[in-house]
Amino acid sequence: MCDEKTKTEIWAMVQAMNDVWTTGNPEELSNYFHPNMVAVTPMNRHRIEGGVACIEGWKSFAKSAKIHYWKEINPIIHLYGNSAVVAYDYDMSFDMGGSTTQSSGRDLFFVVKENGKWWAVADQFSPYPC
Repeated sequence: MCDEKTKTEIWAMVQAMNDVWTTGNPEELSNYFHPNMVAVTPMNRHRIEGGVACIEGWKSFAKSAKIHYWKEINPIIHLYGNSAVVAYDYDMSFDMGGSTTQSSGRDLFFVVKENGKWWAVADQFSPYPC
């Protein structure tokens, strides 16, 4: 498969994955998060281990926030055989705890192709530094 076609396929998967949790369907992340996924987030001191735990984390945020918008910006994808690194910036707005928050930052996924399907196996995201 040519590199550009593969990159397009991966980017479509990442955008679809983000769409499900930002539009109120975070349980559908089970179609994207590998069972052995690990995540490092700015809200947790320790890494989140396992797809189920990662889904619960995203679900908790999505259920406690009213997301106004989410946008991925300036993606870059590097291929490594049946795996890839996907990095992009994000911009979002959401209501939580009675106030509206504007958040911008960066997101870094590691994805693998297993049994013909791309899966997120690792994620690290954070807001931009001050």
